[in-house]
Amino acid sequence: MAGGVRDGRGQGEMNMDENKAPRTREYFAELYVAGLLADAGWTIYFTSRDKGFDFIISKVVQKRTIIRPVQVTGLYPTDTKKDRQVYGVNRTLTQFHENMVLIIPIFIPKIYAAPKHVAYITAESGKIVKNSKNKYRVFPAKIKNGIISPRRDFQQYYDRCGLVGLESNSSD
Repeated sequence: MAGGVRDGRGQGEMNMDENKAPRTREYFAELYVAGLLADAGWTIYFTSRDKGFDFIISKVVQKRTIIRPVQVTGLYPTDTKKDRQVYGVNRTLTQFHENMVLIIPIFIPKIYAAPKHVAYITAESGKIVKNSKNKYRVFPAKIKNGIISPRRDFQQYYDRCGLVGLESNSSD
């Protein structure tokens, strides 16, 4: 199939638009992230309608219940992406909350079986910036020689460190 890529298991073709992943990949990203959070002891509450947050998470840490709304936005770079000092999300968020977390699974071009990295950016970190066009932006990654990696100032928000960081908030 022209324009498609293998599905990561070597089976079937996925029709991958150059600039946007198919909606099924976003569902996969949401469920993949929910699995990571559940493995880390978070309770996941799925909404009955996707009108804002993808789900809500809670966890009791040191006798205190932490509740965070979650939005998941996957990054699906193509192998034609040029080197970039900053790479990430610049879009309208359907809802924003001071305790929310924007979780960004970052996939490798043509290998969509599982993300290479996952960034967990909390609202209270100050890294999610609202611009004048009512869009939110955060650029936690960079691309060099076709390799996607965390930016130095964002490393604490990635993978295991980022997941653990969700257990604290600005009121601590």
